[in-house]
Amino acid sequence: MGPALYLIAILGCGEGDASCREVQIAAPRYASEAACTAATASVLERYVDLAYPSVVAQCRPAGASPTQIRGRDVLLPEPAPARPQRFADARSSR
Repeated sequence: MGPALYLIAILGCGEGDASCREVQIAAPRYASEAACTAATASVLERYVDLAYPSVVAQCRPAGASPTQIRGRDVLLPEPAPARPQRFADARSSR
């Protein structure tokens, strides 16, 4: 049987080989790893103002040691594709 509770650790990451630092443990706790993982994006949104180049969320069993993550290993989201610009119809400017 697996752990009873999972938590989301918020990690602040630098660049290069420096290890990410655990900044905070977010509340609440989760009954399953799937529920924890599903909540990470919305929980992470509350921590965008931290003074680190990257901030990541890590689900783990309550009581477990943090997994070492280095700044260079943090995967950043792909930038959104550029939206095509819409030009006003030349006839509407008359």
